[in-house]
Amino acid sequence: MAQPLTKPRILPLADERRRFQRVKVNLLGRYMLEDRREFPCQVVDMSPGGMAVIAPVVGVPGERVIAYVDHLGRLEGKITRVLDNGFAMSIAATARKRDKLAAQLTWLANRQILNLPEDRRHGRFTPRNPMARLILPNGTNVACRVIDLSQSGAAIAIAPELLPAVGATVTVGKTQGRVVRHIENGFAVEFTRLQHPDFVEDNVTGG
Repeated sequence: MAQPLTKPRILPLADERRRFQRVKVNLLGRYMLEDRREFPCQVVDMSPGGMAVIAPVVGVPGERVIAYVDHLGRLEGKITRVLDNGFAMSIAATARKRDKLAAQLTWLANRQILNLPEDRRHGRFTPRNPMARLILPNGTNVACRVIDLSQSGAAIAIAPELLPAVGATVTVGKTQGRVVRHIENGFAVEFTRLQHPDFVEDNVTGG
């Protein structure tokens, strides 16, 4: 027998709200609406099933959104509700992806509670699969090779004609960062935010 509903604030996410605990976060990123316009955004609360976003331009409920969020990478879903200063959206993900998001959100919440410092001195390692995709400042998506990697940054090998300027913002895999110096055959990038050690390789090279 169907049970009466008590005015859920986001009807399509009613089940998600019961299954996943929402976490207050402060994550920067960008998002793309269906018309392919892109804008910066700030995620202020999130669960593995949905998130609330402060955004300069909102779409309409049901509109597809692709977001790229610090630490978490590419997230896809639909607008479920328009807010005063942004929108709420669902997150379409496999069970494995949701588990990964839950672990990342737990880590982010614990870091905030414990006020852990973002120490930039982390041991570097060579990823199992060094090949990655790099999004340049002009939006071009190219192949690159990750020379080495840490929680706070990476060394990237790339063709000389594609070398981004020092200070430019780039995205390596799903991780955004800033070019801090040029090196032989490439550049060094400092990630915008410290990465979780369990997920940094997946987020940069995909595995």
